[in-house]
Amino acid sequence: MLPQRMKKAITDNPKKLANLIDLVNLPSTLREFVGQSQISRLGCFKCIWSYIKTNNLQDQNNKNVVNCDEKLKSILLGKPQVELAELPALIKMHFPKEPK
Repeated sequence: MLPQRMKKAITDNPKKLANLIDLVNLPSTLREFVGQSQISRLGCFKCIWSYIKTNNLQDQNNKNVVNCDEKLKSILLGKPQVELAELPALIKMHFPKEPK
């Protein structure tokens, strides 16, 4: 079951949900990282989050910071550290908005 807040967001603007779950052709850098040619933005975020957790890239002192290795830097604008709050925006940059 979805939380009430999420249900309201989906019913108010179903396009927002579509932007998260629609399959998109990935640019080469992201394609190499994820290992798929098409994926949704939400699926991509899950893959990146899984990679961060598997490789223990969260900072030990501050769990809101991710220490990027070389593979992660390649898709996150070469930043050595990224805050969790800015991670979705950095991923979104790989998914260009389609013209109306």
